[in-house]
Amino acid sequence: MAMESDTNSPTSSPTLSQSSNNTPSYPPQVVMSPCAACKILRRRCADKCVLAPYFPPTEPAKFTTAHRVFGASNIIKFLQELPESQRADAVASMVYEAGARIRDPVYGCAGAICQLQKQVNELQAQLAKAQAEVVNMQYQQANLVALICMEMTQTPQESPQQSVDNFISSPSHSSGYQNNLNFFEENTSLNSMWEPLWT
Repeated sequence: MAMESDTNSPTSSPTLSQSSNNTPSYPPQVVMSPCAACKILRRRCADKCVLAPYFPPTEPAKFTTAHRVFGASNIIKFLQELPESQRADAVASMVYEAGARIRDPVYGCAGAICQLQKQVNELQAQLAKAQAEVVNMQYQQANLVALICMEMTQTPQESPQQSVDNFISSPSHSSGYQNNLNFFEENTSLNSMWEPLWT
């Protein structure tokens, strides 16, 4: 009997090892975090949650702002009525409008739009004024260039000798030369008067 037990014991170990190797291995379970909307609303986030793609769990303030003004039911209704290609823009618009309404409860987005429109009008007026000044300066420059060209064409070019003769014959130069000549004659007459005193 001891021999039989010894012969049977080695045959039982391979079956145990085979059964242990044949156990199916399950993939690790991935714990999905609920979206910010479902977390704030304290409900279970479904696999096909309409709010999950647009309100990730890392941005809870985004849903809080929209939910404060529009409400969760209205947000879900808006998104369900739109195609998926337009839902991201609709969420961004709702979040922006809700933030503007919280900052300015009276005017909301209309107040921001009016302020921006006022700034645009002021900048357009400044731009028109600057463009008018540029045109005026260009007009003055063109008139100045035309005047210079006209004077250059009317006055012939003079030779250096002619310019010297004109300078000498000019009234200012001739009067100055005459004054210098009179001064020289007066000095010579005074010298002649003082000569006897030195002799």
